[in-house]
Amino acid sequence: MTCSIVIRAYNEAQHLGRLLEGIKQQTIQDVDVILVDSGSTDSTVAIAESYGARIVRIPSAEFTFGRSLNYGIKAAKREFIVMASAHVYPVYPDWLETLLRPFQDEQVALTYGKQRGPDFAKFSEQQIFHQWYPDLSKPKQETAFCNNANSAIRKSLWEKNNYDETLTGLEDLAWAKWAKEQGHAIAYVAEAEIIHVHNETPHGVYNRYRREAMALRKIYPEAHFNFYDFLRLTITNILSDLWHAARERVLFKNISSIFWFRYMQFHGTRMGHRETSLITPQLRETFYYARERKMKEERKRDVEPIQYE
Repeated sequence: MTCSIVIRAYNEAQHLGRLLEGIKQQTIQDVDVILVDSGSTDSTVAIAESYGARIVRIPSAEFTFGRSLNYGIKAAKREFIVMASAHVYPVYPDWLETLLRPFQDEQVALTYGKQRGPDFAKFSEQQIFHQWYPDLSKPKQETAFCNNANSAIRKSLWEKNNYDETLTGLEDLAWAKWAKEQGHAIAYVAEAEIIHVHNETPHGVYNRYRREAMALRKIYPEAHFNFYDFLRLTITNILSDLWHAARERVLFKNISSIFWFRYMQFHGTRMGHRETSLITPQLRETFYYARERKMKEERKRDVEPIQYE
């Protein structure tokens, strides 16, 4: 299979080179790389050009997550569109191959892969990655959950339904919801693993979950989140993180970030919702609830990982 890879970026010079190097080492080499730049002032564009990427520019004043993707996909030359954040990078050289494989089934509209954090990621962020992206693939999952930091869609379907440019986030969830309503399938591919680099301040975490909650409420009008939800989910997730960190013997260095991260996560969520109930139990569980995580649970693959400098 061939594909176009759409990368959204703004001042990502610190991370972009590693992603592009990982793409260069993939088993699929016939790729069309497009960088959608929203006004970078660092060397982001120069780095992308040095790897042969095509540049699509969107004025920063016009940026939304959905609009930037629409710009990039419109310029794409291939049927299969891979989307990657500029601050991710693939773990294995068959990342693209495994991410695209489910499209052999004509019913599949969207695939997305596993995400993990780097070693320095906040412990609670790592827990969320394990919660949202389990170790077992699911060829046809029940919910519309997905994430455009590491996903792929069919351009022919995008032409029927572009990404919503009005959402403050979760444009991927809105598109996946539409795809499922049309009778298409969503495939989760655990083997298509990337490292997702987040190094946010408490305010950054608050803003991310607030805007995503605002988008979630627009996608699912019945979605609400009250003070009881905030209190219960903050406490239960903090306790879960503390227990896992203690069991892994990393509690001392993570105890502070566990408290502020989970508080900001659910405070932002509450501020984004500002009402009183939640959505379907399955999607609620995917987004919010801590999942049991076994020590050393990660499956080891036979494929040698990419060696980055």
